[in-house]
Amino acid sequence: MKFNYLKALFILIVVFISKFGLAQVNEIKVKFIGNCGLYMTDGDLNIYVDFPYKSGAFNYMEYDESELDSIKENSIFIFTHKHPDHYSGKNMRKTLRKKNGKKYGKWNISKLENLTDSTTGFSIQVFETKHRFSFRHYSYLITWHGKKIFLSGDTESADTILKIGTIDWAFVPSWIVHDANEKGMKIDAKMIGIYHLYPNEKVVNNSPDKIKVFDKQGETISIYIE
Repeated sequence: MKFNYLKALFILIVVFISKFGLAQVNEIKVKFIGNCGLYMTDGDLNIYVDFPYKSGAFNYMEYDESELDSIKENSIFIFTHKHPDHYSGKNMRKTLRKKNGKKYGKWNISKLENLTDSTTGFSIQVFETKHRFSFRHYSYLITWHGKKIFLSGDTESADTILKIGTIDWAFVPSWIVHDANEKGMKIDAKMIGIYHLYPNEKVVNNSPDKIKVFDKQGETISIYIE
């Protein structure tokens, strides 16, 4: 009788740990791949934004072939638009054949708007934004484990992000910050990540506690979840 009681107690403890211990998520990791290419994961859900793109397109950042090989299986791929420095049809087809997964962009934007995961509190808000020489360009606000992450892509104006409330991380090109400053307004974000730089482009960062310049490919940051 005592043995059965201890056995049942042990099983209960194991179940409790698996549900509330090991499965507990305390951070979202974001890896900078290049240009506007990001890999984001909470250890369960894997998301790639504006990757894979065409390596070296328009003299922007190149990446090693191993970056494609390291893509996680059954990932979600989200694209702001189809310019080659953000999207490669060839690499995307190759990736989906090898790794499966689902891709989203202007071709199925309504499905992307409905992309949710109740277990992680994942949802995405879509904003149609302007970008020269692109018929349709989108910026996104992801809400994930209660954290708000804005992805501007190549949009030319800060108008959209300036209308959004407090953001935990805003990933924007440097010209978005300049545009906001010229309008005498501030981006309401706890942290701003500057991306989409040319390989040798340098950005003077006078606010390292507020702004992170992504000029080192492969660099990873953590967004901690309370």
